[in-house]
Amino acid sequence: MTASAPVIDIRDVSRTYGEGPPALADVTLSVRAGEALAVLGPSGSGKSTLLNLIAGLDRPSTGSVMVDGLHVDELGEAASAKYRRAKIGMVFQFFNLLDDLTVTDNVLLPAQLAGMPRAEARTRAGDLLESLGIDRHARAYPGRLSGGERQRVAVARALMNRPALLLADEPTGALDTASGEDVRELLAELNADGQTIVLVTHDLGLAESCATRTIELVDGRIVRDVATLTVNR
Repeated sequence: MTASAPVIDIRDVSRTYGEGPPALADVTLSVRAGEALAVLGPSGSGKSTLLNLIAGLDRPSTGSVMVDGLHVDELGEAASAKYRRAKIGMVFQFFNLLDDLTVTDNVLLPAQLAGMPRAEARTRAGDLLESLGIDRHARAYPGRLSGGERQRVAVARALMNRPALLLADEPTGALDTASGEDVRELLAELNADGQTIVLVTHDLGLAESCATRTIELVDGRIVRDVATLTVNR
């Protein structure tokens, strides 16, 4: 990928399921390196479909999806899995941590799947836990942590392989107010450090506090695309 090329380049993408209306309809979207894009819209507007297409978990019915120089829509199953390990970090609403593994072992999983040398992986995991302020919980199990702490572990895991793109699906949706604010600050800090982020959310406060750009989907179409001039950090 050249320096001027977008990290995400979606062209004329539609996604239909069966005979129903399209989940996405003729969407064209580019995201540059270093942007934090918030995707807003009501339930059923196509937000999760868009995220799944970027992650290579689904394919468009028409159009093309390119991420970090790869034609994601053309990848087979094995290549899609390799792409996610190498290029994508994913953070979910309900953390998706393994409760029978320690915090450190949860964070190490992507590195193990990618074949990173063990010593390098442990150093990377330790650095991430320290930078995210949860190194004191390295040997703890996720069930003993607060919601905000568990989401920080999930973010550390997502960043383990230094992804070009961090995808966050309702990252504050399962958190109380204080923990949600903690995650908002974390995402803003990551983006300030240069991490490209796409987050799907119903949380307008999250979008306002950590996004540099916001799009709104309605019935599978982008109806608003606004750059945030001043992010409240």
